[in-house]
Amino acid sequence: MNEILIVEDDIHINALLKEALQKEGYGCTQAFSGTEARLLLTMNRYALVLLDLMLPGISGEDVLQEIRRQGQTPVIVLTAKDTIDVKVEFLKKGADDYVTKPFDIKEVLARIEVQLRKSTKEIQKTKISYQGMVLDKDTHQVFIDERELPKITKQEFSILELLLKHPKKVFSKEEIFEYAWEEVYMGETKTLDVHISNMRKKIKEVSDKEYIETVWGIGFRLHP
Repeated sequence: MNEILIVEDDIHINALLKEALQKEGYGCTQAFSGTEARLLLTMNRYALVLLDLMLPGISGEDVLQEIRRQGQTPVIVLTAKDTIDVKVEFLKKGADDYVTKPFDIKEVLARIEVQLRKSTKEIQKTKISYQGMVLDKDTHQVFIDERELPKITKQEFSILELLLKHPKKVFSKEEIFEYAWEEVYMGETKTLDVHISNMRKKIKEVSDKEYIETVWGIGFRLHP
């Protein structure tokens, strides 16, 4: 379920948005000040943020900056200001879209749907998955069933990336080495073998699944 953070100090508007979003199947978290929103953003991840700018405590602009420091979570600004210059300024500061108050809830829902669809496409570009394993190329993390592999190295990440991009292919040690180390393979196999062994140990720490299969005389592939 997509969890949406509603940051709006007007109790009635906040409640209206929550009710409408929940009817559409979204999860909702409510914040009524910039200070509360910033705290929630440090504790949880959200699929999208609806952000009013006129907030008690920390301003909406500061909350937007905090969101952008953390990543690319879609942000739709809720604003009573409807001049072109103000709207352009919102977009320059990192907002993905804006809705002018008073708004039609159908328009808000439509804009949310558009942003979530765009966000999903971007995530698909930066994440590779196979049988519960997910590689996040943005954060350089690897998860199996949402449990992170501990202390993954650059070469280990690259090896897994290559295998997950082509889950049915058997790669020779030469192909894997040149992809992960970005240098010419000179026939030395110990370095690669050690990294494969270390990766298997790290995988065992978080999962009982066997992900890397040795194809004797050739190299490695993902376990079918």
